[in-house]
Amino acid sequence: MLTRLTIHTTGPGLYEFAREIAAELSGQGDGLLTLFCQHTSASLTIQENADPDVIRDLQAFFARLVPHADDPAMSFLRHRTEGPDDQPAHIKSALTQVSLSIPVQDGRMMLGTWQGVYLFEHRDMPHTRHVVAQFMAS
Repeated sequence: MLTRLTIHTTGPGLYEFAREIAAELSGQGDGLLTLFCQHTSASLTIQENADPDVIRDLQAFFARLVPHADDPAMSFLRHRTEGPDDQPAHIKSALTQVSLSIPVQDGRMMLGTWQGVYLFEHRDMPHTRHVVAQFMAS
């Protein structure tokens, strides 16, 4: 299986898309799922999906760690072509992951009880993001 998933974002945040992946894996057996984000200002993560405070705290941490380019602490940034959120989004993407590998058994991702799969949007404006999903049967 090789497919391209589309995720619509409304601004910065974590967007869970495990349900869409599960639909693609339906009928598959055992193997390895690889996910790849086709963008340099968004990333992927596996994170807790039970307590929304976890997601809020992650967003707050990254906003504090890498503020917008118009923040005085970021005055060293040169790339500002697409606005003050652009280069910080690239930095956040570099600090996180653009690909994930997830074991699959009987067509189901072997995620832990509280784990979800998320696209981490780092830009302020809404975007249409694409994630390539490839399942290799074992």
